[in-house]
Amino acid sequence: MDSAGSDQGMHKTTAETNRDLAYRLSNNLSRLLREFARDFEGRILDRLHQRGHSELRPSHAAVFSNLGLGAVRVTELAERARVTQQAMGKMLKELERIGYITRAVDARDKRAREIRLTERGVQLVADSMAALAEVEQEYAAKVGEARLQELERLLADTVDKLELEYLPESWARPLREHE
Repeated sequence: MDSAGSDQGMHKTTAETNRDLAYRLSNNLSRLLREFARDFEGRILDRLHQRGHSELRPSHAAVFSNLGLGAVRVTELAERARVTQQAMGKMLKELERIGYITRAVDARDKRAREIRLTERGVQLVADSMAALAEVEQEYAAKVGEARLQELERLLADTVDKLELEYLPESWARPLREHE
């Protein structure tokens, strides 16, 4: 076979190259993590809607998953959630309007707003923990409990080792302490 014949077998068509690129763009760690998170959060949100929290939207998770305890500045919440201060301020106003939180000026630091859960907010937390447990059971039934726990442990360890500056240091620690 001449060199032209062997070269043809090594060259991909434009369609094959495009198909390979599309596959690599849609099948990588970032995409897999995003799709897993989207499904996980969607299942929890569906259960919360069933429990009477029908005004909650997916974006509200950015507040509750980054709230922490005590007084907090909107800038800090926004940084943790990786959203703009304006977007965080809008979400906080919505959550206050629908009765999940109250906001007041922090007596110790006039620049900070103290964000507290209302009675409805406390019920949301309880309902969220129940929904989380249900979704984890559902996932464990599909992939196995040990495998799901290993995934969580590996992700927590990875997040801890990446030293993500916008997350409080303690957030990955509780999972590691249970090892």
